[in-house]
Amino acid sequence: MHKLKDMSSEAKYKLKESTIATQEKKEKATARNRQEKKIAEERAKAKKAQAKAELHQEKANHGATSAAHHAGLQHVPLTGHHHHHHHPHAGTAAPTTHAYTGGAYPYAGNY
Repeated sequence: MHKLKDMSSEAKYKLKESTIATQEKKEKATARNRQEKKIAEERAKAKKAQAKAELHQEKANHGATSAAHHAGLQHVPLTGHHHHHHHPHAGTAAPTTHAYTGGAYPYAGNY
């Protein structure tokens, strides 16, 4: 679910970015000298950086919300070697009615 929210945040960021670019062009067009154009560029750069920071913050919030929602609901992998093999347990006797060949699995007598 947070991927959909991230996509929404990305779209919102792109819209902000284009709005900032349009505003920068207007400010440059109305600027009377180089200094005012440079100020318009710097202002746009700061706004874009702010929008990018907001995007990253929203994505982090989505991830945290998703993690909190799924906490305890998913299987947490255990550390170490945990395979479920069906080896005979130590101390158990081989089947008495059929010959045990000593392979990995005791003869079950099914076939």
